[in-house]
Amino acid sequence: MADNEKAKKAPAKDGKGAAGARKGKGEVAVKAAAKPAAPRPKDYKPRMKTLYESTIRAAMKEKFGYTNPMMIPKLEKIVLNMGVGEGVADKKKVESASGDLALISGQKPLPTKARKSIAVYKLREGMTIGCKVTLRGDRMYEFLDRFVTIAMPRIKDFRGLNPKSFDGRGNYAVGLKEHIVFPEIDYDKVDQIWGLDVIVCTSARTDDEARELLKNFNFPFRT
Repeated sequence: MADNEKAKKAPAKDGKGAAGARKGKGEVAVKAAAKPAAPRPKDYKPRMKTLYESTIRAAMKEKFGYTNPMMIPKLEKIVLNMGVGEGVADKKKVESASGDLALISGQKPLPTKARKSIAVYKLREGMTIGCKVTLRGDRMYEFLDRFVTIAMPRIKDFRGLNPKSFDGRGNYAVGLKEHIVFPEIDYDKVDQIWGLDVIVCTSARTDDEARELLKNFNFPFRT
């Protein structure tokens, strides 16, 4: 009897016991799922970035007559924003939208919170009501490529982009009604269809310069 009690109280050989063993397996699974992607070649460069450096810069300089290469407009960042009004009543809605935005952008989104309380909508200050992502560098060009060549052609009844949706300082905004136009989203696994705002920020000083820059990136503006 004494031997049986000692056997029950004795710790497992790994010092963790059955619970520790289960935890260890879980950690291995998490690490396996979070395994980073294979490194890119050293000479890798996104297609849109190559297009800008080899063609667009020269075309912009010729049309606007820039005397200094630093004056030639360029892309600075792309901001993706999802507003989730249903998040007021159900926090899982925001988590679902955030997960989809992470798939689209390849980057972890930041939550957006309410700046003030609105009693009519049962909204309190600091409540999470959406998410956003800011893309720069290679990820910005990669997203732009998918947006122009894959996502836009999949928009229902698409007749071109509004050429007037500039803010007067060279930044352009376009709203999408359905985020499922992006190839990263599996329609069968989507809980709900969300709207998405895409804001393209450039270094252009005028809207005309920014419009010409985006045209060279194959943005299909309406005529």
